[in-house]
Amino acid sequence: MNPRHRRTYLKYRFIAGFLAVPLAVYAVFVVSPFLQALPIAFTDWSGFTPDMHLTGTANLRRLVHDDLFWTSLGHNVVLLLILPLVTLGLGLFFAFMLNVGGRRRGAAVAGVRGSGLYKVVYFFPQVLSISIVAVLWQFVYNPTSGALNAGLGAVGLESLQRTWLGDPGLALGCVMAVMVWSNVGFYVVLFSAAMAAVPRDIHEAALLDGAGRAATFFRITLPLLWDTVQTGWVYMGIIALDAFAVVQIMTVGPGGPDYSTEVLGLYLYNKAFSDGQAGYATALGLALLVVTMVFAALVLRLGRRERIEF
Repeated sequence: MNPRHRRTYLKYRFIAGFLAVPLAVYAVFVVSPFLQALPIAFTDWSGFTPDMHLTGTANLRRLVHDDLFWTSLGHNVVLLLILPLVTLGLGLFFAFMLNVGGRRRGAAVAGVRGSGLYKVVYFFPQVLSISIVAVLWQFVYNPTSGALNAGLGAVGLESLQRTWLGDPGLALGCVMAVMVWSNVGFYVVLFSAAMAAVPRDIHEAALLDGAGRAATFFRITLPLLWDTVQTGWVYMGIIALDAFAVVQIMTVGPGGPDYSTEVLGLYLYNKAFSDGQAGYATALGLALLVVTMVFAALVLRLGRRERIEF
């Protein structure tokens, strides 16, 4: 073996040595459960006994005609359309103001005063587990002793008081508000880190050319952060397609009043552990996997653009 080929061989063997253990763990704990779930989706397994019988495509046919499945999927689609847009939009806005959109003196560009403290405040919800966040906001939305209705009453807006989580028209919106609140801080910090990597000279040159904050954001900052935004969109989409923990803890009844907050994750959970229909629940899980993969592929495909170097 000549020296060049030997160096290449040693390099790839070194890389493979580092990747072997993580890939093995991923294969055992992530890939393997998915592969095991495939045959279960075609059985009538209850999940509580070892007995199961092949039913062919019965679960898939049932899924197509299941009205509650389509209701759950519709709620996930609503979350998928609104949650990433609002969360990433707020994250970009706050990060821009903290890093670029503040004081402008001459050719100097800076963030707002006290931006470090704001970043800590925005990031605080990330320190809390999703269970704590859901319980906290459940108390906030409480119609009799909650902080929201109490605050509205204190300023004379009793007419706006509602049974927030008990109203089918408001419950899903209340859940979305909590999910935005709990996730936006992470993206403020993420986008702030990405903006800090952009050379300050680029923004200062735009300032000298007379660009305002809006023009600077849409023509300079956003294109330079596009890869980060695209990744964040995929992550937020996955969170929107799950939403199980927040709905399970916060909302009343199975999936909120009149199933107004029923999502696929919660529907799958109830079928598997409450109704003893693990086979059908596995079919629901595979449907959720397909929807997630299609969403990720669409975001990566539609968001593809030329990379901007700086």
